[in-house]
Amino acid sequence: MKKRPRVVTIGGGTGSYSALFGLKKYPLKLTAIVNMIDDGGSSGVLRDELGVLPPGDVRQCLVALAESSTTLRKLFNYRFEEGGLKGHTFGNIFLSALEKETGSFKKAINEVGKILRIKGSVAPITYTKSTLCADLLDGTTVVGETHIDVVEKKEDRAPIKKIYLKPKAIINDDAKEAILSADYILIGPGDLYTSILPNILVNGVPEAIKKSKAKKIFVMNLMTKYGQTTGYGTKKHFEELEKYLGKGIVNFILINSEKPRKKVLDWYDEYDEHPVKDNLKASGRYEIIKADLLRDVVVKKSEADVLRRSIIRHDPNKLAIEVTKLIKS
Repeated sequence: MKKRPRVVTIGGGTGSYSALFGLKKYPLKLTAIVNMIDDGGSSGVLRDELGVLPPGDVRQCLVALAESSTTLRKLFNYRFEEGGLKGHTFGNIFLSALEKETGSFKKAINEVGKILRIKGSVAPITYTKSTLCADLLDGTTVVGETHIDVVEKKEDRAPIKKIYLKPKAIINDDAKEAILSADYILIGPGDLYTSILPNILVNGVPEAIKKSKAKKIFVMNLMTKYGQTTGYGTKKHFEELEKYLGKGIVNFILINSEKPRKKVLDWYDEYDEHPVKDNLKASGRYEIIKADLLRDVVVKKSEADVLRRSIIRHDPNKLAIEVTKLIKS
């Protein structure tokens, strides 16, 4: 029997969900490695009030990999819209309850994985309870992922100079093992400073990725993020990744070539967010692949969800096709 390629995704939230949902349809051995610095919305409340690790991004990856019934998948993503649980998802509460009951977030993930019959595995990048911090060019510091992520519309905030974790986090052994044994590592898609780079900031992660013999693929984000990547093109996104990961590590860069519809662009324009300008030039260090990766659907969120979410995403099937092309080549 032919050995299934081992594919590791590194990211968090909706970006990893899109990648995993498409890739699970192929004969691959999948591991989702998830950032653990989420401190907003339902995850933030559970983290603060129960002292648990933030479950939101892990839940999304578990649901993406699920081969259980549609009803069960929807249940884990169900968000309460009234009462004392308003804003929480069932899956977040379930994972947190299991963590409290078993005393282990790893055991909680494994139990939910069995319930959802996931194809693959999910590993937090770290079990260290850390806070994401950003030093800005004007000398101020922003503390907390949600404060970095959510900037009031038209607030005049200085650009990000550097980000870091406080306290320093240590790589989870399961995540390290998955990275070292991978055949392919998919970094992204997702917001640069709050979904992708927090994984790279964890002690031991850049070294493990560099040491791994896997082919490394970076998936460029679709849109800029106000207050984070305002004015960033593909060149600046990639430069920032290499600033924390190191140069000469990424082999392939996937860039969306399709333009969103006007009504979508108008929605983003209200927040001074725009498609990431394609200005990265070819290099002998990496190969650039341009393709239509856009999902032509406007994503609607629950009214109980207090966070502002992107309304367009990478198309799971289109993204999976491009990744599997690289695997077969």
